[in-house]
Amino acid sequence: MDMVKHYIPCNPNASEEVRSVMKYLSDISGKGILTGQHTQTTVQKELHYIEEATGKLPALCGFELLAYSPNINAGNTTPECMLEVEENKNTLDNAWDWALNRKGLVTFTWHWFSPFGSWAKGFYTENTTFDASKAVIEGTEEYAALLSDMDVMADILKEFCDKKIPILWRPFHESEGTWFWWGAKGPEVAAKLFRLMYDRYTHHHRLNNLIWVWNSPLAEGYPGDDVTDVISRDLYPPKHVHTDQRKEYEELVRITPTPKVTALGEIGVIPSMSQLSETRIPWTWYMTWSNEYGASEEWNSREALKQAYHHEYAITLDKLPRLY
Repeated sequence: MDMVKHYIPCNPNASEEVRSVMKYLSDISGKGILTGQHTQTTVQKELHYIEEATGKLPALCGFELLAYSPNINAGNTTPECMLEVEENKNTLDNAWDWALNRKGLVTFTWHWFSPFGSWAKGFYTENTTFDASKAVIEGTEEYAALLSDMDVMADILKEFCDKKIPILWRPFHESEGTWFWWGAKGPEVAAKLFRLMYDRYTHHHRLNNLIWVWNSPLAEGYPGDDVTDVISRDLYPPKHVHTDQRKEYEELVRITPTPKVTALGEIGVIPSMSQLSETRIPWTWYMTWSNEYGASEEWNSREALKQAYHHEYAITLDKLPRLY
């Protein structure tokens, strides 16, 4: 794949740090893959597990922003939900440490409790009455509430912008499905939400530290090259089945004729480094999901984890160049 010029950020005012990361992602496409791990709690048991098993750490760490949703309905919830929120509180402290002290790459996932009308885990469609199709129409109550929540998150992201820390920003993930409220009204609505956020964050808030990661393999839901830096998808193959995910890559790149940097936004099993080193399918990073996916042998054996992290094709934290 010819990646020449396709690392240029969609935001014309993107920071030098964003440009540096995008250039790096383009350069490693088909030559290596960044190891990544999602962490859901401040304990970050996944990182401890990986370091104990491999002696290394991932180049990229994912952080969950669900507890920073402005409208969690604590009056109508479940103990399971509130435990998840409680364990996730202050996870930004970990993100700051990872960026400033470890110098690793940061990506954020936001299981966004809907702006209103929710109960329990309000990011799920079944737990909210919030209508995303109304939220993309200016002047509606839903639109105002959506922007209000966006602005709260923008203030959080601005602190990273001020410190010149680039963020791989992956909002409205998995919009090919209807399980989250942002995908409940179809992929086209999710694409409009993405464009609305891009406009708000880029032009109003001037968050020039964001690398815009789209996360769905549906062409009809693609928001456009002008607002997208990276195309990605989430995959949960069978346990302990490690491949190069070629078929899934070929499906993903069909969403736009423009060559784009590609990534595995979430995955349950680590991709096969040996296959990738042969086929050169140009995934630039993968991010294993949290809990049993990243901190136990249920999906990835310790031996598979060790082999992956020590493979020459894998880019671990110690092999990551200084990008910002």
